[in-house]
Amino acid sequence: MKARLPYGVSLLGALLGLIFGFYSTLDYSAHLDRRLHDVHCSFIPGAAPTSEAEACRAAMYSPYSAFFKDAYWGGIPISLFALGAFSFFLGFAVYLVVAGSSAPKRSRVFFAIVGSTPLLVSLGMLTISLTQLGSVCKTCAGIYIGSTLLAIGAWWGAAVPPAVAAKKPVGNVAPTLEMDGSPKGKPSPALNYLLPLGWLAALGLLTLLPSLVYAGQVPDHRPYLNQCGKLKVAGAEKDKLVKLVTPKSVRQATIFEDPLCPTCRAFHERLVHEDIFDKLNGDLALFPLDTECNWMLDTALHPGACTVSKAVICGEQPRAVLDWAYENQDQLTAAGKAGKDPLRAAIQGRWGPPMMNCIDSKATKDTLNRHLQFAAANSIPVSTPQLYLSGQRVCDEDTDIGLRYTLGQLAPELFK
Repeated sequence: MKARLPYGVSLLGALLGLIFGFYSTLDYSAHLDRRLHDVHCSFIPGAAPTSEAEACRAAMYSPYSAFFKDAYWGGIPISLFALGAFSFFLGFAVYLVVAGSSAPKRSRVFFAIVGSTPLLVSLGMLTISLTQLGSVCKTCAGIYIGSTLLAIGAWWGAAVPPAVAAKKPVGNVAPTLEMDGSPKGKPSPALNYLLPLGWLAALGLLTLLPSLVYAGQVPDHRPYLNQCGKLKVAGAEKDKLVKLVTPKSVRQATIFEDPLCPTCRAFHERLVHEDIFDKLNGDLALFPLDTECNWMLDTALHPGACTVSKAVICGEQPRAVLDWAYENQDQLTAAGKAGKDPLRAAIQGRWGPPMMNCIDSKATKDTLNRHLQFAAANSIPVSTPQLYLSGQRVCDEDTDIGLRYTLGQLAPELFK
């Protein structure tokens, strides 16, 4: 019993990792139909998917959620590798639980070494979540917990002293065999090396197998990438759009954004993290979903967005104001809901009285109105964000997990 308990802990950890890895993969693969789906984001295995899962959705849309995003739409989700690895660890833990104290030392040492790898990967992903994404999804945390239990059990089991061997019987007794085929008490030296190598090969194969199967089944999305329309007219209003140009800009783009739109913030962050934003020769059309200035709405979706949009127009460095608005979006949104004065105070506190004078000017009001007229003339959906590459609209469904693949197909120069 003493020898089995540690591996029972590892078995539980591997099972948790397998379950949470399965739900993570299920959520990711569901989006291959190019539609938006709810995602599982709970510490409770089997809990229903929900739309209130921003941390898990942010992790899924991040550049760190998958490999080979250039080659496949959405890439190969990293959770697939977890599925394969945890399957191996689950099977090996079952063997060690059944074998108990009779398990050879080499199997316990091997399990302790390789059983630590999911924990090392989890620590790396946790660091990325905290430093790059600013949040930890519950499904990912479930995998981290499973990895921790797996490693604890593996090292605990290796530290348990072996059972005391029974005294050898007197007389002529036929030799018995170990599980590896060698005489009991005399393990084969060759098997001390060959078996661990075989186990390591099995671990590698099982880790890669789900991703290989997935890669072979990913549908070809290329026929759909240019089917979402184009800008109809440029119009005089385009000259009034905010110019976002850097020395690295290589591709013309027109972007429709609302600085208080959470989806716009997430999209903006993805473009920045993918090192794409600075390579766009951008025309920013501000499209606040706020009835204060936007006549295309009946209800304000983001109160205060008109004022913040004017601040972007007024900024000496519009990109800096836009970045500030996204970084402080939660506070600005709360201020906008509280009324004009709290929002104006927040903007003035950061950018000073001259900014407020510009926001209140008729010229700024007219400029923002031209942005909205440009959107109306091109029949832009009342939804943000919208991205057009040289006039070609990037489909909404291609701005999430398929973003890097889509831009690689439509604008390969962005990745050179």
